[in-house]
Amino acid sequence: MATQPLALPTQAAMPTGFKKWIIVVTAISAAIIELIDTSIVNVGLTDIAGNLGVTVEDVSWVVTAYAIANVIVIPMTGFLQRYFGRKNYYIGSIILFTIASYGCGFADSLWTLVAFRFLQGIGGGALLSTSQGLMFDAFPPSQRPLASALFGMGIVLGPTLGPTLGGFIIDNYHWSWMFYINVPIGIAAVMLSLAFIDKKADELNIDRKSIHIDQMGILLLAVGIGSLQYVLERGEADDWFDSNVILWLAVAAAVAIPAFILWELKGTKEPVVDLRTFKNRNLAIGSILMVVIGYGLFTSVLLYPLFAQRIVGLTATQTGKLLIPGGIVTLPMFAIVGRLLAKGASPRTLVAVGYVAFASFCFMMATYNMDASNGDFITALIIRGIGLAFVNVPLINQSVATLEPRQLPTGIAIVNMMRQVGGAFGVAITNTYVTQRTAVHRGDLVSNLQPGEMLTMERLNAITQGLIAKGVNSFDAVTNAYKTMDLIISRQALMISYLDTFRLAGLFFVISFPLLFLLKSKKMDAAAAKAVADAAH
Repeated sequence: MATQPLALPTQAAMPTGFKKWIIVVTAISAAIIELIDTSIVNVGLTDIAGNLGVTVEDVSWVVTAYAIANVIVIPMTGFLQRYFGRKNYYIGSIILFTIASYGCGFADSLWTLVAFRFLQGIGGGALLSTSQGLMFDAFPPSQRPLASALFGMGIVLGPTLGPTLGGFIIDNYHWSWMFYINVPIGIAAVMLSLAFIDKKADELNIDRKSIHIDQMGILLLAVGIGSLQYVLERGEADDWFDSNVILWLAVAAAVAIPAFILWELKGTKEPVVDLRTFKNRNLAIGSILMVVIGYGLFTSVLLYPLFAQRIVGLTATQTGKLLIPGGIVTLPMFAIVGRLLAKGASPRTLVAVGYVAFASFCFMMATYNMDASNGDFITALIIRGIGLAFVNVPLINQSVATLEPRQLPTGIAIVNMMRQVGGAFGVAITNTYVTQRTAVHRGDLVSNLQPGEMLTMERLNAITQGLIAKGVNSFDAVTNAYKTMDLIISRQALMISYLDTFRLAGLFFVISFPLLFLLKSKKMDAAAAKAVADAAH
């Protein structure tokens, strides 16, 4: 279907004053709650499992269902906005997300919770790209870098605040409040959207009969991306290809994804996802770099709490509080980066600074041990936050700024999907790598404990005497000393595996660094600003 180019909103048509900032707050809030829900339940899986009477392995479906729905819907947001109208689709998605959030908190069985999480993921998938479009439309071209900076705060704050907020709720309230907390925010977002967000000209008289629905493309996308996400999320827990389900879904992904690519490129004239946009070099390179950013962001969100709690011994609340100084320092950095972009700073240079900062965070964390102090974590997390600020804002702009207006919905959806896919790869790689390296390091440590070896016997005797001093009888003290030694070895092996995994994440940034030189460094001129402004259409 041929579409008429849409005119760039003029200054007079743009929201101003109070209305403008209400739209900004609404858009950022919607994006934040969507991203928070990708990670908030991670710290509460044990409590949810105990309350529902299932295993932790089973309850991990709560995470998997949300991720699968999210990654399927995100690339289709451009088509869905065109079919339903942006305002209708945005408000409908918030309503679905809010109702599903209430259902999650109210659920009294695992599969009821999983079903509502899937619906929550469908609703949440629209919020990122659509919120980003609303943000850009609220600002004139000269202020679009500021819009990117404000939206970048939400992108980073969501996954960062998730474990913090989740830990506080788990330590002080019932796990259901991790979902109920979305309800008032969702209701407020719907009311504000109805009152303050205007429909575009092309939304007033949508002729849905003239809009072709790429049914085959949607089916192949759902099967391919959904299967891949399941394999990445559940692979480690289900022993990878020893599981028939993992094996068959891997085959489904291997068949459906190439078929989807061929169909979208050659099988239909009106694809649900216009993959021809990848001919644009900036989008192609930016998408690859965004996978690395997603990998680093979600891996750090997963690894830092595990390291702080399982190795150093911090509580969930203490772990979350250590994120606050980094957040306080990071927020103004987004505004600084936006101002630098507006003044003509090279986006490629800013991304390079962010890459170096994030790699430094990974390699710094790879040097810590169980004696790491709160100050050590705070320093590393501040560096991480600065890196994310310098990477996200210019990279998002440059990935889509050189696209034609009609390609923008697909471009933004692809960039957001790549971040999510990178996060899924990061979690899968992290879980597998930690498990494998823990086994290797445990074997190495145990091999150094020889029967009768002086240092080993001295350590065992010291533990035994300490237990006896606490009133344990001699026989039990010896037995417990061996058990304590085994726990020490296991903890040491786990710690070293975490350090290896941080080092691996840093290497991903180092390896992908040369790609920055293939990214066209382009100022936010009028043409680029117009393209970004039309992203919402």
